[in-house]
Order: sequence, then C-alpha cells, then structure tokens
Amino acid sequence: MFWSLVSLLLLALVVRGVLFVIKWFVSWLGRGKRIEWAAQDRELPQDVRDAAKELDFYYRLKGYRKLIGKPLRLTRAQLSAIFQREKIVRNDRVEHMRITWYQVVILFIVGAVGGLVLEEVWMFVTEGLTQGRYGLVWGPFSPLYGVGAVLLTLVSRELMRRHAPWWEVFLVSMVVGGLLEQITGWGMETFMGAVSWDYSTVPGHITKWVSWPFLFFWGLIGLIWSSVITPWLLDLIGEPTTRRQVIFVFVLAAYLALDVFMTLACFTRRAQRDQGIPPRNQFEQWVDANFSNEFMSHRFENMVIEGHANK
Repeated sequence: MFWSLVSLLLLALVVRGVLFVIKWFVSWLGRGKRIEWAAQDRELPQDVRDAAKELDFYYRLKGYRKLIGKPLRLTRAQLSAIFQREKIVRNDRVEHMRITWYQVVILFIVGAVGGLVLEEVWMFVTEGLTQGRYGLVWGPFSPLYGVGAVLLTLVSRELMRRHAPWWEVFLVSMVVGGLLEQITGWGMETFMGAVSWDYSTVPGHITKWVSWPFLFFWGLIGLIWSSVITPWLLDLIGEPTTRRQVIFVFVLAAYLALDVFMTLACFTRRAQRDQGIPPRNQFEQWVDANFSNEFMSHRFENMVIEGHANK
C-alpha cells in the first residue's frame, strides 16, 4: 500500500513536470522574432464587436478580482452568457483565419497521435487487446487519422462559413470518411502488400474497406468535429507569430516526411524480400538489416503483411 502511494505520487510529479516543460517550451516558442502578417482588412460584424467588448470587460474584472484576492464568482446563467460570447468571437476568428501548411502539419500530428490513442483504448475496452496500432515506422502516429483530421477540419470549416445545416455536414463527413478509408485501404494492399482493416465480415459492408456502420460513425464524428473541435482546435493553433514557431513546425514536417518515406521503403523491401528479390544498393541493404520482417510484424501488429507474390 505504501509503495503504491509513493508510485502514484511519483507519477503525479512526473506528469506535472512534463506539463511544466511543455508549457515552458510553448511560451519559449512565442518569444522569438516576430513575424509580420498582412492583416485582413475587414469590418467586424456588430455582434462580434459587442461580444469582444463584453469579454474584454469580463477578463479585466476577473484579473482584478484575482489580484486583490477576491475571485470572481458567477452564476450559471452568467457563465453560459460568457461561453456564448466566446463562441461568437472564436467562430468569427476561425472562419477568417488564413490556413497554411503550418496549421495542416499540426492538425495532422494531433489527429495521428489522438486517433492512435483512441483506437488502442477502444481495442482494449472492446476486445481486451493491447497491440500497437502504429501506421509509421517511427513515432506514435496513425496517418489515416492524421489525414482524416486535416480533411474534416478543412471541410467542416468551409461548411461553417456557409452555415450548412447539420444533415449536410453529416452526409459530407460520411463521403469524406468513406473515400479516405477506400483509397487508403486499397492503396496499402495494392502498393504495400498490407491489410490494416477488413470489413468483409461486418454486416452492411460495401467494399473490403468501407461499410455502412462506419460511414454512419464518420458522419457522427463530422458533426462533433464541425461544431466543437474545429473552432476550438483552429483557434488554439492560431497563426504563427514568431520565427521559432515556424522553424519548429517545419522541423516536425520534415520529420514526418522522412517517416513516411521510410515506412514506404520498409514495406516495399518487405514485399520484395517475400518475393526473393535481393537488395540492389546500400540503402536497401541498410533497410533489410534494420527493418527486418520480425521488426515489421512486431511494429505493425494489427496489419496482415504479405508480399505481392502471395496475392
């Protein structure tokens, strides 16, 4: 019992330390040389200006009350009103945000890591499996969810700007998710000799990689993503304000590009080894030495990896 409490205390300290380091690093990125962006010349709608004024007064009052040691206490109705004002300002900012590679890279990483974690939790809860669901040879990434996060964010932002009804968001999300699964599943099996999922035995399957139950799931995810996640996430990411932020995200993008390239190279050599094709250069020899069949099978536990000759 005593050592269990000590372990929990140490774990809490480690988590707190990691959060402190992350917070410090994000703050450090924001203190670099400033970037001058061309401001969008537009007149803010009256409701956005009114909401911004009310929020400014609330934040100033909250800071003052905290400074004098008398925290501001609000009723549920007042908190709801503040939430609505924040939503108005946030949605307006997101609808007019300039989306570049900077936001796309961060969205991909958030989706790739978050999707991987959710899938592993889901597999543990539903089937008791603790296998890795990785999609790349390095890092905790599942590129299918990364691409899905980017596409859902871009599409849902456009639908937000058009004030599309919920049923349109639902249907568009179904189409986006279905196309993504079909293209990804077909491409993996055709060019990499790998099968990561197979809906052939799922009731309502349309193809090997698409089924009606999961299309419905994509539609629900799209509704949640459009109304909750997209405004919050894009507002949190924002636009780069310092060179440090741009350089850091560029390094992440370069790492992901190398990771994708190495993953494709490893699957290609895996298929060639299964066909008895020897390495043709030093790079392929290095791949064979460091990314053997045993490594691939252990790394991609959820995939059925086959050589093209076995199809």
